[in-house]
Amino acid sequence: MPDTRATRAFLEPRHHQLATAAEAFVAEQIAPLGHAEDDEQARRQARQVLTALGEGTWLQPIAVPDLRACGLLREVLAAESPLADAVFALQALGSMPIQLAGSDELKRAFVEPALRGEAMAAFAMTEAEAGSDVAHLSTRAVRDGSHYVLNGGKAFISNAGIADFYTVFAVTDAEAGKRGISCFVVPADTPGLSLARAQVMSAPHPLGELAFEACRVPASHRLGSEGEGLKIGLASLDRLRATVGAAACGMAQRALAEALAYSKQRHLGGQALAEYQMTQDKLARGATELTASRLLVYRALWERDDGTERTTVEAAMAKSYATEAAQRIIDDAIQILGGRGCLAEHPVDHLYRSIRSLRIYEGTTEIQRLIIARALLAETS
Repeated sequence: MPDTRATRAFLEPRHHQLATAAEAFVAEQIAPLGHAEDDEQARRQARQVLTALGEGTWLQPIAVPDLRACGLLREVLAAESPLADAVFALQALGSMPIQLAGSDELKRAFVEPALRGEAMAAFAMTEAEAGSDVAHLSTRAVRDGSHYVLNGGKAFISNAGIADFYTVFAVTDAEAGKRGISCFVVPADTPGLSLARAQVMSAPHPLGELAFEACRVPASHRLGSEGEGLKIGLASLDRLRATVGAAACGMAQRALAEALAYSKQRHLGGQALAEYQMTQDKLARGATELTASRLLVYRALWERDDGTERTTVEAAMAKSYATEAAQRIIDDAIQILGGRGCLAEHPVDHLYRSIRSLRIYEGTTEIQRLIIARALLAETS
C-alpha cells in the first residue's frame, strides 16, 4: 500500500480512504488475472482490466481531474500489475486532450464512455523518427471540405490495434513548424486507419505501429484550432507526467517489500540475509529513495490540484527522479533475491522488465533534466 504517512501533507482524508479501497479492489480483481505471458494475452487482458476499472468507477478521478487520486491509483495498480497501470494511464492520456479542447459533443461521444470503461483510449503522437523531438512529425492532415485527410504513421503507440479511439497529432501547416501541428480524435473503425504491426516488448504490453492512408476525419473531430495540437498535447502530458512517477513508486514499493521479506527468511552462513550490512545498505537506500520519490511526486500533483497553472518543472523532477530511483531499487531487490529474482515467474523480474520503459515514455529522463536546467538558467539570467 502507498506510504501515505510520508505524503500526508499533500493528501486529504479521502485520498487515504481511496488508497485502502483501491488496494482491496486490486487484490480481488486485478491480482487473479496474473501477468500476461505474451503480446496477445496482454491485449486480451488489457480489455478485462479496463472493464473492471470502469465497473468499479476507478476511472472517475480522471474526469475531475483529481491528480493525487490518479497518482495513488497508479501506484496501487503498478505494484500488482504494470499492465493494469498502463490501461489506467492511457485512459487518462488518451482522453485528456478531448477534455482540454474538445467540444461537448466529442466529450459525450468519447470521454464519457472512456471513463465508464466502455471505450479504450490511445494517444498517438510518437513516430519512428519523432520521439522526443515531437515538433518534427511527418504525419500530414490536409483539409478537404468538411474533412481532413490523414496520411502517415505512428510508432510505439500503446493500445495500438485494440483502442476504440485515438487522439492523433498531425501536421496541418508544414511551414509553421511546431505551430503547424493539429490534434484529431480518430475512431478506430475509420477507413484508412490500420494497425501496421504489433511491436513486442520484453514485458508484454499492447504496443504497435499505426498507418494512416487517405484516412478521412471530420473537421468537427479536430481539437482546438488548427496549429494548437502541440500545445494541447504538451498540456496533457504536463498534467499527467508526475503520475508516471507515482507508478514507478508502486513498482519500487513492491520490489522493496519482496526483497525485505526474502532477506528475513533466507539464511546464509548461519544468519538471515537481512543481518548482513550489505543487505541492510540496499534496503536502507531503497527505502530512502522511495520516500524521496513520493515526496516529489505528490508535491507536484498537489500543486496542480491546488490550482497552480504550470507545474512543468515540478513534474519533471518527480518523473525523472522517481523512475530512475525505481530502476535502482528494483535492481537491488533482484540482487537480494538472487537467482529467484531472475525467474520470469517472479514478480520482481516482471517489474524489472516493466520499469525500464517508464524512464523513456512521456519524456525521457534526459529531456526532463533539460527542462529543469533551462528553468534554473532562466531564473538566473
